[in-house]
Amino acid sequence: MQSKGNLVQLWIVRCFAALLLFGQVWLHLLKGKTYYHKILEHMVTTGPASISPVLLVNGFAGMIFTIQTGRELVRFDAVSTVGGAFALAFCRELAPILTASIIAGQVGSAFAAEIGAMQVTEQIDALYMLKTDPIDYLVIPRVIACCLMMPIMMIFALLIGIIGGAFAAKHFFQVFPDTFLESVRNFLDPSDLSIILLKGVIFGAVVAVIGCSWGLTTKGGAKEVGESATKAVVTTWVSIFIMDFFLSLVLFGQPI
Repeated sequence: MQSKGNLVQLWIVRCFAALLLFGQVWLHLLKGKTYYHKILEHMVTTGPASISPVLLVNGFAGMIFTIQTGRELVRFDAVSTVGGAFALAFCRELAPILTASIIAGQVGSAFAAEIGAMQVTEQIDALYMLKTDPIDYLVIPRVIACCLMMPIMMIFALLIGIIGGAFAAKHFFQVFPDTFLESVRNFLDPSDLSIILLKGVIFGAVVAVIGCSWGLTTKGGAKEVGESATKAVVTTWVSIFIMDFFLSLVLFGQPI
């Protein structure tokens, strides 16, 4: 049984391996060799196959956020501005993070498990024997698919979240949908949509690279494959929050 020190050391090594893999992905992309049929396959996994949990979570999250925010705004007789608070917090931050976390749990774990199983059964070595680079064949299609589909999933998350928020505002606080949406428009800048899409691309790359890296560095058997999938998800969640923190500082400015 490994000690805590060895586990931490192994985690650090695998994090550096993920950074190296990210650099290799960029170098291979510049070469232009891509398996486009694999990209479409993983786009289906990242998009349509994951849409249900994304819509459910963001729809209910939008309603919950509106209820909790509206309860506080009622005290100040400012419940009509609940859409503005919704725009600033849910649309900018909560929806992108929730969506990326769901994709990490469903897609990132699958990437780690699939590639990990190939690694422990020596299928990766077989690819080398066939003169096929695993990064070109396994990693890059997954990275491109996640970077393309994550922004689209975030747009769906925003739409269903706004619908859920408008429903809660009308049902619990008698704020009509047009008032709610007008408040959202007043507080949400057009540039915010571009920032959300940028976050989608970055978070998609994080999910795919960490999932693939943890799979490629799997050693052992079936137990280690499961552990890699679990640790890949946890590491992805931590990375997403860290990335979102720095993106918020850079894109929205430091607080005064």
